[in-house]
Amino acid sequence: MAALLTTDEPPLIPPALATRPFAAFLFDMDGTILSSIAAAERVWARWARRHGLDVAAFLPTIHGMRGIETIARLALPGVDARVEADAITRAEMDDVDGIEAIAGVHAFLAALPARRWAVVTSAPRALALRRIAAAGLPQPPLLVAAEDVARGKPAPDCFELAAARLGVHTRDCLVFEDAPAGIAAAEAAGAGVLVITATHAQAVATRHASVPDYLALAPQVDADGRLRVTTPAR
Repeated sequence: MAALLTTDEPPLIPPALATRPFAAFLFDMDGTILSSIAAAERVWARWARRHGLDVAAFLPTIHGMRGIETIARLALPGVDARVEADAITRAEMDDVDGIEAIAGVHAFLAALPARRWAVVTSAPRALALRRIAAAGLPQPPLLVAAEDVARGKPAPDCFELAAARLGVHTRDCLVFEDAPAGIAAAEAAGAGVLVITATHAQAVATRHASVPDYLALAPQVDADGRLRVTTPAR
């Protein structure tokens, strides 16, 4: 990572984003501030096998969306999506092995003013809090979870709700995301987007700026409390 921090390298984020002030930062959880992929895929793989699904083909579809919507879109005969999603959540609550914070995120979040950031996740609230604690991250000042909205990502509702609760507009927010559904939700909300690629084995197909993690990033707080994301030289 050291090479990314030298002045000879191109910036990780474009000047248009680095110089733009935001009222708030909104963070997705899984894959963006922490990695729970291994735990989530263990639980979902067992569920998929019980229902006769192609596990390898199915697992890439679970990320970034609420469990109830992931199940409902399969339209499996005789399957109650809510009942199944609740059972999966209970199983995920019991399996937090291997959950860890994305590199550099502790310091990044610690430098943000309270009430200027939120976590916006497709996970249920109880599961989100358990995973955040398992990763050793601070409880966010605001958490918007699966049960807080009628429509999950890629609908913009969750980001719009978070912005409203922070007293700002989504057009004045920067969303940190990793999954296509979340990126689409942020776009629909009119927010800026920065893609975190730490958990991606392959390049993310996106028009937005992307960074591997938070190691080369730092938040800057202006005199009026507005936020910028920078790549300071070290």
